[in-house]
Amino acid sequence: MDIITIGETMVLFEPFDDGSIQYTNAFHKRIGGAESNVAIGLSKLGHSVAWVSRLGDDPFGRYIHAYVRGEGVDVSRVTFDSTAPTGIYFKEKGTFNQTLIHYYRKQSAASKMKPGDVDEEMIKKAKYLHITGITPALSNSCHQTILHAVKVAKEHGVKIIFDPNLRKKLWDEADYIPIMKELIKYSDYFLPGTEELHALFPDGNVAGTIEELLGHGVEAVILKKGAEGASYHTKEESSEVSGYPNDHVKDPVGAGDGFATGFISGLLDGLTLHNSVKRANLVGSMVTMVKGDCEGLPSRNELLSFTENTSDVQR
Repeated sequence: MDIITIGETMVLFEPFDDGSIQYTNAFHKRIGGAESNVAIGLSKLGHSVAWVSRLGDDPFGRYIHAYVRGEGVDVSRVTFDSTAPTGIYFKEKGTFNQTLIHYYRKQSAASKMKPGDVDEEMIKKAKYLHITGITPALSNSCHQTILHAVKVAKEHGVKIIFDPNLRKKLWDEADYIPIMKELIKYSDYFLPGTEELHALFPDGNVAGTIEELLGHGVEAVILKKGAEGASYHTKEESSEVSGYPNDHVKDPVGAGDGFATGFISGLLDGLTLHNSVKRANLVGSMVTMVKGDCEGLPSRNELLSFTENTSDVQR
């Protein structure tokens, strides 16, 4: 197994038309979840990946399970819960092209995940463990599940990739900073956005914060900067990597998951850190050109077609 990821996936309802969902009568049904987005993206790029989660024993849970499995992801550690529902969320395109998200996930099946849901043997055999800051925010048992997973990974030399994916609304009044910093401590690769880094380390400047993280054992900090691209930082080097801005953004949600997908794929393919970040920028940009959280994730052929500058028309 190349990589394992753990987290909640929900059913996504998106209006056919732009504007407030208050006036919408017809919706597209899709799926959305940071960790399953990455799992699907890596599977489409030819990597072996397992996704660990809980789903409600309901039609939405069965839909998600079939969808993710259909993309070639190992779902053998996904369990169905008859006592809690599958989470739901709605996405709407508001005024000034703003994307608004409305979550209905409290007490969802995924929030009931516990350390026993993690297959330690599966983690031991993996090359990487991918986690986000979303899952520990769902409940205390989810927090303990992620802590258990990273400790198992660390004990057996499995590299940990941590994307904070900060969702302040999920934390309510809880102090998320100590929990996030605890997970950073275990991480080999840390993938924050610029705003996330400032939120987690409000008293430090970027350069000083990165230096501190590297000094505490993080192998590389990958700083995401949106359309501008990203920078990467290790004890040996720091470099800026240009992005792939495009004029065809249809849906910005999922771009960060596309970035993580491209980065992890680069590592698995043995690319340099620079070229892994370059691939991350590309996949992140490609995702925004298609509506849906994971529908724009490219196959390996699509990725190579772009990077090798082949014709726009494939016959």
